[in-house]
Amino acid sequence: MVAGWFTDAQGQDFRLLGTRCAACSTVFFPREDAFCRNPGCAGGELTEVPLSRRGRVWSYTDARYRPPAPYVSDPHAEWEPYVLVAVELAAEHMVVLGQAAPGVGVADLAVGMEVEVVAGVLDEDAGTTWTTWHWRPVGVAA
Repeated sequence: MVAGWFTDAQGQDFRLLGTRCAACSTVFFPREDAFCRNPGCAGGELTEVPLSRRGRVWSYTDARYRPPAPYVSDPHAEWEPYVLVAVELAAEHMVVLGQAAPGVGVADLAVGMEVEVVAGVLDEDAGTTWTTWHWRPVGVAA
């Protein structure tokens, strides 16, 4: 888990977290805590804001190769392809990339389909679970 990228909550309270510039209202994800990245802005205070839970599929594909570090995967285990989804957030109109929820394949997605962000597990060991986010079509059970 990257601190500050999403809430610790589960279910309907799980949200991605971004920052908004007080001067120009630009929203950033991943969050920006040092300065406004908008080249047309002189800068303003950056405040944390929860991002839209829902958006529309902008693009998607399946990843059939094992990515390099820092992606966590067991090099001795057989590679399991996963689906990447680019989602245009409803209110922010920005595109956020993430994996599809487990069990969601490319055949389950379509450009323009409404999806929602849900909590997921990136990796876990005996003492730690690393959380991430996934995109799931609205109305599909976990």
